[in-house]
Amino acid sequence: MRLRVAIESTALLGSRSGIGEFTYSLLASLPDKNWQVDAFAISWRRRAQLVDLLPEGVGRINRPLPARPLHAMWRHSEFPPIDLLLGHYDLIHGANFVVPPTRTSARVLTVHDLTPVRFPQLCHPSVLVFPALVQRAIDRGAFVHTPTEAVRGEVIEVFGADEDRVVAIHHGMSATTRVDDPVGSIPPRLFGEVVPGRQMVLAVGTIEPRKDYPMLLRAFDELVGGGVDAYLVIAGARGWGADEFDRVLARMSNRDKVVTLGWVSEQERQWLYSNANVFVYPSIYEGFGLPPLEAMAHQLPVVVTAVDAVQEVVGDACMVVAVGDSSALADAMRAVLLDAELAHALGLRGLERTREFSWERSARAFHELYRRAIGERHGKS
Repeated sequence: MRLRVAIESTALLGSRSGIGEFTYSLLASLPDKNWQVDAFAISWRRRAQLVDLLPEGVGRINRPLPARPLHAMWRHSEFPPIDLLLGHYDLIHGANFVVPPTRTSARVLTVHDLTPVRFPQLCHPSVLVFPALVQRAIDRGAFVHTPTEAVRGEVIEVFGADEDRVVAIHHGMSATTRVDDPVGSIPPRLFGEVVPGRQMVLAVGTIEPRKDYPMLLRAFDELVGGGVDAYLVIAGARGWGADEFDRVLARMSNRDKVVTLGWVSEQERQWLYSNANVFVYPSIYEGFGLPPLEAMAHQLPVVVTAVDAVQEVVGDACMVVAVGDSSALADAMRAVLLDAELAHALGLRGLERTREFSWERSARAFHELYRRAIGERHGKS
């Protein structure tokens, strides 16, 4: 008999963020002859969209689950148990900080990062409720998945979690990310926005305070002001708290060389990775860092900031600068853009590093974690 797993997949709705990419890839990798995987969204109105967003082989649970009242109740009680709303599953996986209470199911909770604890000023107020929900789930016996050992250590430290119940499993790399044709034709929406043949600095990710794009803008202004002919492309949806980004952009001497594309499709993102000259990831804090890995899969030289989780992922395959140091970032970009041998060496090291990440490997680790959680639950019942 196949074990039945229900995965909370609300992050698939709307423009897909990094958590949405994780959720989709997780869903796609898990089903096999031993595992039945169904997805549900904690949403009243948007849940119907889920049917068109799921990978092949994943079932959909279409039940109305209003987010605000449920989250409010789950912060303080074990009611309503999710089995009452969904039916019985062997395991419930909360893929985005929240795993509902259950009567009979095992539970796994993914904690992507501890931004609400470490940097609450960098968070939208809506996510500040997550630490209380995480603490309650841990106290009630949920297993915790983190994307890196760095976040695993933080969870153990901050929440007092049993280290045997917190498991780090890296995200994998999608096979579609490893592109053999490095150029291809320019996607129609990018025509006129980006210029093939010119030096392109690329950043991918939502425009929000944690990504520190204002620092990137200052670094880019310094780079171009120093005589390097390049332009900056930022591919990411406009998030909350983007006012500082707007203010810095307005004051730039070279703001005409900055292109903001907003959210981009998979095809557009892959084209940008294939045609950029350097990828930059200037974050203040992260739990993993998928965009640098995607860039490295295209042999694109990468510059990141010295964030523990990001450095764990990229290893020694990238240039690393201090968080918030715009001059150091400008120097690193200049070095890559002006030194073809350095850029080539970084590209080769990056591509080799990405071979250590696959969703097949990650899925095996998740299956093992699920079996542990289910076995413990059955042993207690």
